Amino acid sequence: MVIASIPFADAPGPADDMPLIPHTAEIIVGIIAFAILYWLFAKIVVPKMEAMYAERAAAIEGGMKQAEEAQAEAAAAKAQYEAQLLSARTEANEIRETARAEGASITAEMRGQAQAEAARIVDSAHRQVEADRQQAVVSLRQEVGTLSTTLAGKIVGESLEDEVRQKGIVDRFLAELEAGEVTPEKVGSAGQDA
Repeated sequence: MVIASIPFADAPGPADDMPLIPHTAEIIVGIIAFAILYWLFAKIVVPKMEAMYAERAAAIEGGMKQAEEAQAEAAAAKAQYEAQLLSARTEANEIRETARAEGASITAEMRGQAQAEAARIVDSAHRQVEADRQQAVVSLRQEVGTLSTTLAGKIVGESLEDEVRQKGIVDRFLAELEAGEVTPEKVGSAGQDA
């Protein structure tokens, strides 16, 4: 099949001489095609691209706003955390100081109680020692009295068992002994003096 070219009436002959200049029909078809493409781009493609651009810009701006809000929230949370931390440290210091003061007062109170208890124990021990001493003195007086009356009775040769007289003699002797009026004498047999 051979297609014959239809020469246009307005196409001059010298156009055939210039191969770079297009034919008028090609120019008209090109302009119509360009107009259709321009219209398609202007009415369909460009608005869609503008909408996508607007969505992306809104998403970016929204993301930036969200990031700024998140940063603001983080800064507020950090400030609140630091305030709570400072409050906790202050409270811990107060508790520590209160505990020290209470410890010191408890220590002082316990020391006072211990000193009072020690004084009570020492006083009780002094009273017990004094009671034991008095008991020993009474016991010794009785024993010394009994022994001395027995000895004196053997020396004198008569019984000195009268209790009232015995007690009087023993008390007088011990009083003289405590006063220092009695001096010890050396008693020996006649054979030892020579």
